[in-house]
Order: sequence, then structure tokens, then C-alpha cells
Amino acid sequence: MTGPGGAYPFRYAEQYTPPPAEPVTDVARTTFAHLYEVDPRLMQVWVLQQEFPNWDSLRIMTSRHDHLAWMHRHFASRVVDGSSVLAELDTSDTPDASGGDQ
Repeated sequence: MTGPGGAYPFRYAEQYTPPPAEPVTDVARTTFAHLYEVDPRLMQVWVLQQEFPNWDSLRIMTSRHDHLAWMHRHFASRVVDGSSVLAELDTSDTPDASGGDQ
């Protein structure tokens, strides 16, 4: 049944109440499958957590790869994966063959 003007009625609890959160680590939790968020208890002083309707959280999550691809096409001269950066840092932290640190 639709409301006046053909619109569906808005139900706050239905739109803004995600499924019960499940802890993933001590700082992260998940509500929907593949949707991770920082534990809101850690976001009470400097960066307050914003409330999103459930549909918007799911829309953002499903479009993240499209957004990242767009950013790469428009702003990146090259794309570097995190594991190669970490590997490069690991090799730079090891002492050279002469036994000294430079």
C-alpha cells in the first residue's frame, strides 16, 4: 500500500536500524555481509559516526569498486597495491650485505 502521492510510507526503524552487529576485531564490526565499520564506541570524540539509512550503506558498499576505478582513471598515473609497498619497506629495513645499516 502506498501513501499520499504514490510514495511508500517511511518507517524510521526499518530504514535506519541495521541488523545486529557482529564483532570482527576489537575495533571493527560487521552488520550486513561484507560491510565492515569501525566500532561506534571508538567514534565518540573526534569523528562522530553518521547515521545512514540501510539502503544508502548498501548502495555505497556495492558501488565502491566503481568509485575506486573512476578515481584511478582520473587521478592516478599508476596504481600500486599495498603488499608491494610493504614488501619494499621490508627490504629497505634489512641491513645491507656489508653488515651495516645505511
